Amino acid sequence: MLFSEKTLADFFEDQVEKLKDHEFLIYPDRNLRFTYSEFNERANKLAKGLIAIGIEKGDHVGIWAKNVPDWLTFMFATAKIGAILVTVNTAYKSHELEYILEQSDMKALALTDRFKDINYLEVIYDLVPELKTCQRGKLKSEKFPNLQNVIHVGQDKHRGMYNTNELLLLGENQNDDILIEGKKLFDNNDVINMQYTSGTEGFPKGVMLTSRNILNDGYYIGENMNFTEEDKLCIPVPLFHCFGSVLGVMAVITHGSTIIMLEEFDPLLALSAIQKEKCTAIHGVPTMFIAELTHPMFDMFDMSTLRTGIMAGSTCPVETMKAVFEKMNMTEITSVYGLTEASPGITQTNASDSFDKKVNTVGTPFPNVEVKIIDPDTGKIVKNGEKGEIMCRGFNIMKGYYKNPEKTKEAIEEDGWLHTGDLATIDGDGYYSIVGRIKDMIIRGGENIYPREVEEFLFTLDGVQDVQVAGIADKKYGEIVGAFIIKEKGSDLTEEDVRDYAIERIARYKVPKYVFFVDEFPLTTSGKIQKYKLGDIGLELLKKRKNN
Repeated sequence: MLFSEKTLADFFEDQVEKLKDHEFLIYPDRNLRFTYSEFNERANKLAKGLIAIGIEKGDHVGIWAKNVPDWLTFMFATAKIGAILVTVNTAYKSHELEYILEQSDMKALALTDRFKDINYLEVIYDLVPELKTCQRGKLKSEKFPNLQNVIHVGQDKHRGMYNTNELLLLGENQNDDILIEGKKLFDNNDVINMQYTSGTEGFPKGVMLTSRNILNDGYYIGENMNFTEEDKLCIPVPLFHCFGSVLGVMAVITHGSTIIMLEEFDPLLALSAIQKEKCTAIHGVPTMFIAELTHPMFDMFDMSTLRTGIMAGSTCPVETMKAVFEKMNMTEITSVYGLTEASPGITQTNASDSFDKKVNTVGTPFPNVEVKIIDPDTGKIVKNGEKGEIMCRGFNIMKGYYKNPEKTKEAIEEDGWLHTGDLATIDGDGYYSIVGRIKDMIIRGGENIYPREVEEFLFTLDGVQDVQVAGIADKKYGEIVGAFIIKEKGSDLTEEDVRDYAIERIARYKVPKYVFFVDEFPLTTSGKIQKYKLGDIGLELLKKRKNN
């Protein structure tokens, strides 16, 4: 039996009844605070405002913004009217936004001014020039016929757009009955959220997720961290990704906890937020934890209230996990394995697991989720310790890819099993370990090499702060092994040091042919390492070496 069969809207409103004056959302850098009831009231107003401009059940409402205060208001407002929130990656530019506006059949897009070097307003006015001359709410776009409204998330007024204040005012003048009646039209199996996969092959695909998917996934995530109403979770990861919206927000609301939000990741702001709000948990990818631990002001902050959180997105270096345990007091930290198509969690370590299990595995399956590892060639289940593709089946599997039945059929078998594309092993205790992507596997002259294995080995070398291993195209072997290393401060490590260390200790064919010292890895906006780019970067660096 699942934790909840309610819609996100109904579940949250039940929590509001129980936790009216309990703090729900805090932005510590500006002391902006909402209780559960205050936030719910704002979400209700925005929901009614969206109805007033024509948004109905099943309509697609995009949000293109970093973690601004009203990001979550849009998330819950759309949930209350059965609309589908389409989350847009903050790093997307004109080409990607154009694709998603069209492919998602978006009816409204909410956006902020900009993110880093991307001026969102310029992008939208270029793509939808009719905005410059139309009245708000009267948009007729030649290129995007479904798009009827663009909403500015903020107080500023822009030609052709509503802003959030105007929508809240519109909503204030609507009767609550429209929300009550509207809720009768949808249930927890209706799509509520659409997130676009990163699209390493071709264009991104719209993953359709339901209340049942994300609410229950979030609950089990919070359970593995022993969340209660006393917990305060710092969320520095983006909300457009499942890490922020499910591993963060859903874990919080299912346990009546409190969100401490950062608009975007900054190690100093994260450390400050932990101390100021006495956070008990923080989420992040390994690179975020490394940035916090190595910040020159780290020792000035009090980490004693921290207890748990999630490190996910890529392999955690053993030394980083040790430092998180010892210096950040996070002895109950967990790791989650999953993918957007699985809402996203499939397995997770538990707060009480040993250090060894936390650093070397991704835990055990969630309740009501089946997991198996198969031989990709034969489809047969492999033995303990053998590598194969990890697959799962359960409440967490997406409804499918939007308007893409062919790719949906490729991803989900008729009997409900989801192909993850990840290679994994299982140990005698039932704990899973991810060893790489099927497509990341390096095939050197017929020898299969798993990057994760080589990375874990190189982490044992003094002077290595972080490392990624990838295949580099080679005429003789097809592929050769390249190691991309970020050195610890003050380290004088050389390429010869790395190769000599490896030659003595691992099979010759696994030894990196080339070692590149880099300052950073190519990352997605959510902090995941884009391993598929490393091969091309390696080739470019080799060209430079030859030319010098």
